[in-house]
Order: sequence, then structure tokens, then C-alpha cells
Amino acid sequence: MEKPYLLGIDIGTSACKIAVFHRDGRVAAQATGDYPVYYPKEGWAEQNPDEWWSAVCAAIRQALSEGKIAPEEIAGIGIDGQSWSAIAIDQEGNVLTNTPIWMDTRAQSICDRLNEEIGADEIFRVAGNSLQPSYTTAKILWYQENKPEVYEKIDKILQSNSFIAFKLTGAVTQEVSQGYGLHCFDMRKGVWDEEMCRKLGISRSFLPDIVSSDTVVGTVTEKAASECGLAVGTPVVAGGLDAACGTLGAGVIHPGETQEQGGQAGGMSICLDTYKADPRLILGYHVVPGQWLLQGGTTGGGGVMRWFEKEFADYERSNEKNTGKSSLVQLNELAEPISPGCDGLVFLPYMAGERSPIWNPDAKGVFYGLDFSKTKGHMVRACMEGVALSLRHNLEVAEEAGAKAEVLRSMGGSANSLLWTQIKSDITGKPILVPSSDTATTLGAAILAGVGVGFYKNYEEAVTLTVKTTRRHTPNPENRKAYDTLYQTYLALYQSLKPLMKKQD
Repeated sequence: MEKPYLLGIDIGTSACKIAVFHRDGRVAAQATGDYPVYYPKEGWAEQNPDEWWSAVCAAIRQALSEGKIAPEEIAGIGIDGQSWSAIAIDQEGNVLTNTPIWMDTRAQSICDRLNEEIGADEIFRVAGNSLQPSYTTAKILWYQENKPEVYEKIDKILQSNSFIAFKLTGAVTQEVSQGYGLHCFDMRKGVWDEEMCRKLGISRSFLPDIVSSDTVVGTVTEKAASECGLAVGTPVVAGGLDAACGTLGAGVIHPGETQEQGGQAGGMSICLDTYKADPRLILGYHVVPGQWLLQGGTTGGGGVMRWFEKEFADYERSNEKNTGKSSLVQLNELAEPISPGCDGLVFLPYMAGERSPIWNPDAKGVFYGLDFSKTKGHMVRACMEGVALSLRHNLEVAEEAGAKAEVLRSMGGSANSLLWTQIKSDITGKPILVPSSDTATTLGAAILAGVGVGFYKNYEEAVTLTVKTTRRHTPNPENRKAYDTLYQTYLALYQSLKPLMKKQD
């Protein structure tokens, strides 16, 4: 093949990932680029999109150089990104302000007001999602009320993947899988609802026209090529939501198939071919045409272990040279001998409020059951179990909504831990298949590019060629009783503490 490679770009919360793939899904080269999250006030979490672009440019150059890949050998580029950005650009394409990201909850009062004025049921009827501060909708209106100097200059609002597509091609787009961030998006039809735009007070002119995720929206411009090292004229597809691209990259393209997410955030995505909405969950379009994803999205995923390692693993980091093992591997080994149920230690993984299914921006992380017998290993395992309990909670709510997951296909860095993956299987009672976990998201973005440019004839061919299962976990029935008890404690603990979590004026 004249151009043998596809490029996937992933705009994550803590870093971007770049991966170049062979046609069979093997990684030819990859690189990452870091950028910060800013927390200027309680409940705020924001990033600078221009810092995403700088990191993407540096990582692309690194990947191409280290992989000895000529830019001209890339057949197409796909982009995935984090959810619910509100990137405000002016007519010249300048970023007007930092964007609040998915864990930002500053706009709670705006949601409360709109749910009262318009009616929460009416908003849900159109959007298929309850109006919460994490979504894009309230962030736009927050600009209107709190940053009028920004609001009056807005030409368009972009999502994370569409911003990178804009930087690469100059095209202003909105693809269908990120439409769910706006409550003027008709979830049944996949189009903007102009009447709901009016009711919410969001200008239709802010919203780019909607395209399919595999649509070629443009090609790399001379300016972009000079900044990132790609070849002028390389096709770029619209891309999609990171969770949806990760779902594709995990091989989930048929109804009933389910992805389990183990990145910074946690949760799951169940593939549907019929509309099924529940206000406790998240409904969006899959990047695969004609499909929806019923999702559970939590703030406590792999990020919980990153936090724990950063704050409590000085010894393990200092011991990496002596052991030849990373600090995370050492923490994993501390947790492994601890009994299922952690001898009564329970962790609520609500580290930035919580999204589905409880939707409480005031929720807090909690360790319950500490005593002098508990060790660091207990705390590590409790973190793992707490994330798995939140996954079970979302799966049970999805089943109540009529979407039952039979087998989970795991992706993200957490899937590299055999212990953590087994804990998730035991707690949920579901078998878990693990494809190439670290590259599922960038692979999904690359597959979109491959289908869009004709590199693959369809999604069936792409998944058959690229997605390979590396291992399988089955639930251990001996652990079920302990975990059923733990789950009931987990649910009761949140309900008991919920009144204390409410912010005090």
C-alpha cells in the first residue's frame, strides 16, 4: 500500500497520546505530551486548548522521528477527545478563554434554574440526558453570565477533537458523538433542536453543523504542517468522543457489546441500536453510524490510583531502581494479598464530585472502616474496589433502563493491572476481555480515519483486522458473597453521608 499508516490523536485529561498504526492495528510509533489541569476555585477544573495543540505538535514530531516514519506515509488522521468542553473561539479562530472540562461543576446554579424554568423533563425529552453542570450547555451560559467580554466575541463553540481538527485543517466542525454535551441536540435524530436552543438561550450560530465521525472534514494545511511536522494535504476526519473511540478500539460495534473504561475517568459504554435513555446515565451517539452508547461516566477511574501514587508512594518511587518495578506495580503487589472486601475498608471514589448515576457535584471521596489493623495495601485495594463498585452501580442502573451488558471489553491503563481487572470482574459478576488496553482509544480514532479514507472497507473489516484479545477474566464465585455485602455498604455509606457532603454557604 502506498501509504501504509494511520495516525490517531487522543486529547486526554492529563496528556495527549499520539499513535501511528499499521493496517493490522500494530503500533508503529507512539508518543505522549503533557499539559496541566488548572483548579482556580473549588469545583472548577479547566484547561488551555492551545496547550493541547502545543503538546500534540511536539508528540507528533517525536512519534514520527522515533518511528522513522515519513509524514507522507500517513493515509489519514483521526482525533478523539475528552467530553464536554466549551472551547470559545472568535472569528479569527483565537481561543478566548480556558475551557472548563468534564469534571468542572461551577455552573450548578445555572442548571438548577433552567431545570426549573424549562422543566427537567422537557430538557430530557429532547436531549436524552439530564442537565448537569459537567456538560457543555451550562458552561456556555456561564460565559454569558460571568465572562460577558468573552461571550460577546464568540463565533463558535468547539469540542476537544473538533478543536484539534480545526488547528489541523481550518475546518470548523461538530461531529455527532460529542453532540450529547449540548441539551439542544436532539438525541433521537442527531440534529440541533432550534426551539431548545432558544429556550436555553444558546445561539444557534455558535454551533457548527453536525457531521459523521468518519467524515473527512479537511486536509492538513501548510501552517499546521509547519507546526506539527505532518504532510500538507493529509486527510483528517472529524473524530469523536474519547469514550466512543475507545469503545470502537476495544471492538464494540454491535448492540449489546460493552466497553469498560479504565482511563482517568471510569465507567462503561453499552452499544445500542435503539434509543434508551435514563436520567441517571449518559446517552450519546457511537462513532459507528446508526448506534447509540448508553454510558456510565464516573470521576473515579484510573485517576484514583494516579492520585494515590502521587500522594502516598514516595517509598515505592524511591525503590524502583532496587526492585526494577514501577511504583504502580509495587502498589499492586501490596494490594494483592488483602482479602476481597478489604476487611471492612470501603472507599467512595468521588474525587471530583460524581457523575452517573448519582450526579452530585458535592460528593466527596471517603475511606470508611480505618483502624490500626489497616495497611497501605488495604487502602490500595479499597481504591480498586471502590472504582469497581461504582462500575457495578452504573451497570445495574443500565439494566434497569433495559440495557444489559453480558461481557465487558476493558480498555485504559487500569486494564494493565490483572488484579484490578479481576476485582472488577468479581464485583460486577461479568466476564472481562482485555484487548490492547493502552492503545484502544487512539486505535479507535485511527479506525475512523481508515474507514473515512477507504483504508478499510467498513468497521467489521477494521475491527477484525486490528482488535486482538490478550486475556480473559471470569468472576470468582467464592468472592461474590463478600462483594455483595461490600456493595450494600457502599450504597448505604453514600446515602448516609450525602447530607454532610452538601456545600455549606
